Amino acid sequence: MKHEFLEEKQRQRASSQRALQTRERIMDAAEQEFARNGYDGASIRSIASEAEVPVALVNHHGGGKEALFWRVVARRAEDLSTARQEALSTQDAKGNSSVPELLRCFIAPLLERADHGGAQWLAYARLVAYVSADPRWEDLAAVCFDPTAQVFVDRIAAHYPTHARAAVASGFIYSIAAMLALLTSQWRMTALGDGRIETSHRLDELVAFCASGIDGCAAQKADLGH
Repeated sequence: MKHEFLEEKQRQRASSQRALQTRERIMDAAEQEFARNGYDGASIRSIASEAEVPVALVNHHGGGKEALFWRVVARRAEDLSTARQEALSTQDAKGNSSVPELLRCFIAPLLERADHGGAQWLAYARLVAYVSADPRWEDLAAVCFDPTAQVFVDRIAAHYPTHARAAVASGFIYSIAAMLALLTSQWRMTALGDGRIETSHRLDELVAFCASGIDGCAAQKADLGH
């Protein structure tokens, strides 16, 4: 699937406006269906019903359930990656690329989209969490997320001794889990806390939490003498 997907991206052709609108409606419906029910529980028939198109049209634009899942995840990944890279460039221009600021560049773009992009971006956050938790989507993560993640791991690791890179990578994965938990579990925070707070207002505490966690991972690695 990985090689087929990459080859398809290289040979994409222009489509009519009507076809593009239909495709976006199908992708939106699939995004919601996969977010609600996961890959295994999602139904092509349900996606067609929500998009108000024939099942055959979902297959035409999606290419089967697995290919459709890949396309749905990849659809927003490029926008998110570009936003993170632009945030990183802006921060570098300020000359203060500390670990917290690097984490902010990675986390803020998704939180901002979840806050202001409506139900589709919240559904997408659930899909990212789903992909991150299931090893069968390793190739999908390698295509859509790993290139940008590696950039940030490298930049954060530069603040620590060379031998701590593995610990930094672990801390970064913990940070991604915390970011996704914020996006998908605010109802639990509301239930256990004192009311709902906008996701963007949680950014400072999340960055502080993640930066401290990476510090702790690196310190433990150093204590173990590796």
